[in-house]
Amino acid sequence: MKEVSLSTIAAPAGLAAPRPGTAAGSAAGGFGEVLNQAVASVNTQLGQADALAQGLASGQHANIHETMIAAEQAGISFRLMTRVQQKVLEAYQEIMRMQL
Repeated sequence: MKEVSLSTIAAPAGLAAPRPGTAAGSAAGGFGEVLNQAVASVNTQLGQADALAQGLASGQHANIHETMIAAEQAGISFRLMTRVQQKVLEAYQEIMRMQL
């Protein structure tokens, strides 16, 4: 699986981006950092589930229950991450439609 990374988003032309150390930029590492950690966590879960599935297929272990639970947990996490992404995009689009 390829690792998904988030790049920083530039502020629109008329707005200044918050600087690190200010109230808007220091909230526990920022929203982007929280998203990066969530994507890394989902990526790790997907990798673990894939490794368990490969181990089961190659006969290294016979614990199908653990493999299926890991695969379902990774799938649920991925779907949740996708829903969050959709909600973030909808919120961004709603903000862009606002009249100033």
